[in-house]
Amino acid sequence: MTLLFQNDQHDEFGTWALAYIPYGGADFGEIQAVAEAVGGGDDSAFYAAWVALGDRLAADADSASTSGHGDSARELFLKASVAYAAAYHPLYGSPVDARLVAAFDKQVAMFDAGLALGDAPVQPVRIPFEDTTLPGYLVAADGHADTKRPLIILTNGYDATITDMYFASAVAALRRGYHVLLFDGPGQGELLYKQGIPMRPDWETVISAVVDFAVTSPIVDADSIVLSGWSLGGYLAPRGASGEHRLAAVVADPGAWDVGDAMSAFAEAMGAPSDAVADPSKIDQSIIDGMKSMIESNASMRWRIENRGFWVNGVDDLRSFIETSLQYRISDVASSISCPLLATSAENDILGKGAETLVAAVGEKATLIRFTAAEGAGEHCEMTNRTLLNRRVLDWIDDTLAAR
Repeated sequence: MTLLFQNDQHDEFGTWALAYIPYGGADFGEIQAVAEAVGGGDDSAFYAAWVALGDRLAADADSASTSGHGDSARELFLKASVAYAAAYHPLYGSPVDARLVAAFDKQVAMFDAGLALGDAPVQPVRIPFEDTTLPGYLVAADGHADTKRPLIILTNGYDATITDMYFASAVAALRRGYHVLLFDGPGQGELLYKQGIPMRPDWETVISAVVDFAVTSPIVDADSIVLSGWSLGGYLAPRGASGEHRLAAVVADPGAWDVGDAMSAFAEAMGAPSDAVADPSKIDQSIIDGMKSMIESNASMRWRIENRGFWVNGVDDLRSFIETSLQYRISDVASSISCPLLATSAENDILGKGAETLVAAVGEKATLIRFTAAEGAGEHCEMTNRTLLNRRVLDWIDDTLAAR
């Protein structure tokens, strides 16, 4: 059963913005109007309806700015950014759809325009990383523009981009008095869409570069840096903490275990012997073909694995995807996490089923917080009650930093 959109996938993508309503990213009526405009239409109709909303909000923002209504302009620019970001998820895949890049460019432009009108200084940054730079924003806590304070670094997962994290997590943290550093890494946002740089499992190399950058800021308390990841970031953040020991704490929303386990179980269920599951090069091609047929018969699986998964990981076939997924392991390094860890687990979130295992592996310095459907927070990343998630996570961070 869908919530607003007729198509299951459109409903999944289109209702993300509901989580951003408390943080100035959207309004329910506008999301509902987009759903009605899409109706039973295809992915192009979904894209067109969201872009139309973004264009309208952007025009209203320009008008408000010209008329001297800075607060209204800021609100409208930020909502326009969310609308453009919502438009293109059904278009994921390689080669990159030009419409995706066009909407992404508008998304970032509107986000920049909105943040530029805020009271808190915002520094768009480029974080040096290997042969490129990572796009980011260093946002000062409300009322603490020139004060050295704790920093929360936000890291993404498979689907969202840097601007999503602002509404999902950053606004709540800023209100609590935390500075926030948002960035997109390999396989995310600009690096994927425009540079074609795929994701990588060794996120500790990424986080070390981000922390190197963060500690150079005069407003960052280098002894109070917290890393928080959502969605696949629930793997990436703990993996980052396993090799970066300047962190004061790490949050995994949800707590994830070895990412490749799901594909291994799928292959075994299709008849692959255990030795072949551990080494996908040994999986018989007939089993690969059977897996591929099952994936392509299910629109959601096809999008998650072939459209998104292949593209984000820079692979062209299912066997390579399985091989790559097996590299995303936390079991080998969980014991190296030296800071306190918080793992979340929402009742209906498959990715969060590894939270208990993660907490057990990290040991006494790890905490598990569960979220339930009865609380309205039982789905992936607690998107239907993000305020509850943020309250509990920020309370834990408050207490953890205070106890040192």
